[in-house]
Amino acid sequence: MEPAHDLSPSEQEAVREFPAVRRLIDLHRARWRITPVISPEGVVSRVDGMRVWPDPEQLDADWVDTIMVLSPTDAKGLRANPDGDVVWSLEGTLDDVVNGLLALPPPGAPGAPRLIKGPTSRLWTP
Repeated sequence: MEPAHDLSPSEQEAVREFPAVRRLIDLHRARWRITPVISPEGVVSRVDGMRVWPDPEQLDADWVDTIMVLSPTDAKGLRANPDGDVVWSLEGTLDDVVNGLLALPPPGAPGAPRLIKGPTSRLWTP
């Protein structure tokens, strides 16, 4: 884990209580929106995150990276193109998924995923 000196006092307290929160702070600092999902009982049932990238080729379209965290050992991340098709996904630990998402090149950059992973849910008609 990285040194706590780069964390605010409230972030340090959160990381002391829940060490996995550090990875969510890493995403937040990379311009992600992080949202806890609260159950009817008032407890955090999962944490969702999203980062929107403007499409370098289309001014009116966006690429989206998302993460869903159920626990430090159960997380899912993906990147979708402007049509909503998944071009990258990863399931695993919070560390694995955050590392994968932070390593993805921006859409349109060399090495950025572009190929659709599997069939889409939409019906194609000529």
